[in-house]
Order: sequence, then C-alpha cells, then structure tokens
Amino acid sequence: MEALITPLSSPPLSLYQKPSSSFSPLTTSPLFFPKPHKHLRHRIQNSKYGNFLDLIPENKSDPIKFDLNWLDPSQKPRLDLIVIGAGPAGLCLAERVSRYGIRVCCVDPDPLSMWPNNYGSWVDELSSLGLEDCFDKTWPMSSVHIDDHKTKYLDRPYGRINRKTLKMKLLSGCLSNGVKFHKAKAWKVNHQEFESSIVCDDGSELKASLIVDASGFASSFVEYDKPRNHGYQIAHGILAEVEEHPFDLDKMLLMDWRDSHLGNEPNLRVSNSRFPTFLYAMPFDSNLVFLEETSLVSRPVLSYKEVKARMVARLRHMGIRVKRVIESEKCLIPMGGPLPKIPQSVMGIGGTAGLAHPSTGYMVAKTLALAPILAESIVECLGSTRMIRGQPLYHRVWNGLWPIERRLTREFYTFGMETLLKLDLEGTRSFFDAFFDLNPEYWHGFLSSRLSITELAMLSLSLFGHSSNSSKFDIVTKCPAPLVKMMGNVVLDAI
Repeated sequence: MEALITPLSSPPLSLYQKPSSSFSPLTTSPLFFPKPHKHLRHRIQNSKYGNFLDLIPENKSDPIKFDLNWLDPSQKPRLDLIVIGAGPAGLCLAERVSRYGIRVCCVDPDPLSMWPNNYGSWVDELSSLGLEDCFDKTWPMSSVHIDDHKTKYLDRPYGRINRKTLKMKLLSGCLSNGVKFHKAKAWKVNHQEFESSIVCDDGSELKASLIVDASGFASSFVEYDKPRNHGYQIAHGILAEVEEHPFDLDKMLLMDWRDSHLGNEPNLRVSNSRFPTFLYAMPFDSNLVFLEETSLVSRPVLSYKEVKARMVARLRHMGIRVKRVIESEKCLIPMGGPLPKIPQSVMGIGGTAGLAHPSTGYMVAKTLALAPILAESIVECLGSTRMIRGQPLYHRVWNGLWPIERRLTREFYTFGMETLLKLDLEGTRSFFDAFFDLNPEYWHGFLSSRLSITELAMLSLSLFGHSSNSSKFDIVTKCPAPLVKMMGNVVLDAI
C-alpha cells in the first residue's frame, strides 16, 4: 500500500520504493525471505482477457541529471557524518544535518538513480512537512470495499508521491548545504572509541564521527539483540494501460477485500479465506491505473506466486484487460518485530531503524517527519563545542529517535499487527468495518503513527464498542496472547 512497499527485485523503484537507501531492494538473505506457506501453490489460468503476467514491463528509468558535490577519497577528507544510502531517508537526513555546517557525505552505489518503487501518502502528512508540491496525483477521497455489500468512503485526500520531484528537492538541499557524495557500495563498518569508518567496494575507506545506515531492511550494519520475528507484507503491483476499468476517478481504492472473483477458483478461495489479500488501486484516467494485490501481513510470508494468481483472477473477474505493463513491482516489507539494539555504534533511519508502521507497512511520511528529529540529536553532539563522541553520542542519537514514549506506542502498533495475523478474511473484514467507523481522529492518527499511548488505549475501547459480536469474539479469544506479549514488552521498555 505505500506506497507501502519495498520491492524484492524489480527493474527500476517507482513511485514504488524501496528500495533505495532506506528503501533499498531486499537481497536473497534467508533472514528476509522466510519460507512461504507450502500449501499455497496454484496454477494461473488464462481467459479471454489473457494473462497480464505474460506482458513484459516497460520499466525504463533514466538517471537524474544533477551536478552533485563528489567526494575525493584520495584527499582523506575529515567528515563528521557518513550516511549510507541515498533514498528518501538518507537524503532527508543528510540535507537536514548539513544545514548546520556539519560535514556530511552520502555513500550510495548510484546516487542519481531513480527510486524504483512507488510511494503513496495521505496528503495532510506531506503537507505538514512542506512537501505538498511533491504529489503527481491526488484523490479527494478513498474507498474501502469491506465485502460485496458494504463500502466505506474515507473523507481524507490521498496522493501518489512524485519520486523525481521529491528526490530533486532533497538533492537540491544537499547541494546547497555542501553535502558530498561518493558513488560506491559500503562493504564493511569499523569502529574505534571516538571514530568509525566504512570500507567501500571501490577500495576506499572513509572516516567520520558517526555512521548512519539508511540502506534498507536488508542491511547487516545495524545489530539486533532479539529474534527478528517480523510479520511480512508482500505485494505485486503494476502501472498499466488498460482498455477500461471500473474505478471512480475521484477516489483511490485503499482496500478491496471482496472475494467474489474467486468463485471459479475453489483452491484460491479457500486459501484466501485463511490468508486474505486485497486490491489497492490508483486510477489516473480511464485507461491508466496502478493496481496492486497485497497481503497486509502474514507470518511466514505468503507465496508470491499465490499473490499473483489472485490478482490475475481478480482482474479477469472485473473485466480489466491489461494492454501494457508500464511498471511492475515485486514488494516485501518486514513489519513489527523488535527494534534494533539501542544504543549501538551504527545509527539507523528508515527501514534499518524499525520505522515501518507495524500494522500497515507505511514508512515514507513517518521517516521524512522523524529525520529532522534525528538530525537535531546529531547536531547537538557533532556541532557542539563539547565534542560529544563515542558512546555518549550513540546513546543520544538512538534515544532521540526512539524515546520511551515512541517505543511504547510502537509496541501497541505491533500488537495491532499480531492481532491481524490471527484474523481470517471474515475477521479482517469485521475489523476494518469497525476501524473505519471510528472517530476520524482515531483512524487518521493510527494510520499516521501519531497517537499517544493514552489515545491508543481510547482507540482500543472505541474499536471494541464499534465491533460486531463476531469481531468481539475474535478479540476476546485471539488477542490475549498478543496483549500479554505487548504488556511484557512495555514493562521491559519502561524499566
């Protein structure tokens, strides 16, 4: 849904992300590719509408033309901060920190490449950050199909982020503030008492007082001291030219939980009832639409082949005939799980710092909002005449990004994810039926990660009150274990 997304592997990043820097494509490391549900394997049938999976994506992404300040490693420059990754998180942080005269270098294999994935966001989230000009399309309303008989209309504008506009804006700020760039891949990070260094694949070694990893979920530079029991959001998306489609042009489709398209696919229907997926759609005009079949969260990850099979069946049922696939995305987002070890010698931002929303996968807007907060902590230390370095520096920056209040609210959002993991299709429908009946202040705040722990508790009570009897039964029977786990983690964080 983000642009909920981080491509597993796709030709180039779209409005869809990933992976670039703090959103970079995931590797084939077993850590990030748990075994899929073995029993969910089905053959995709063809029909008179054909199979869009047979179409070759036209993904073409030309590098951005921009004159960057390139670093000369042979000069052994003195740096205060090295940011690994030139995605939204890395560039935003580099731009903010460099405003204060801090010497910053951003290291990325291709700093001028276009981000491969699409990002979506509620309009108010980016507008509050002064980035309202970074949308290339907005819709005044969103819709949610609970089932064939019930649809919710959400009076909250939603938009697709123009990734080129956003990247150019961040690069311009970096250029103005003197940020240096080095085109290389970081291979290794070394630490001394008051200084760290990275070794790159071109043989260069760069030293700085602080290393920030914004290279995405697959990075191995940020350490964990707890089992990484993530949930996983997986999706297949296409930006396509179609003969026609049934979507209202003034509404984006946030979720479509209907399963009538599986009426002639008994195996798919049975598996979907246990591990449901939904359609997410952005209609740009009568013939251009972004379509994405998404598993909100599962553990282990749902089979990618299964997701594509359901999408083929859905589009066939809706009469959507794809003429061209302009962009194609294969996306995976680890959600929830533990935070990285706090503190540690490498700072994280974006996916490496656990900033993906545990219940939705949304991350871009939150990262752009928190980058200035992390920047303040860094500037207080690196820009200080007291020269705060080493362990005191690491402690300040990590706790600046993850103060106790933010850690506690994240535990609550993770509880939400653990609850969703236990719901089948009917339970999921009942949940979102009640969720979008809440006071908009609650569901707005929940989706945007801006509720306090007290407000989250009030949301829970309100959600229970709005729930159907069957949904209340699900809550009472399926939530105790996740609730006990959440309370235990809250106590440990509070100690």
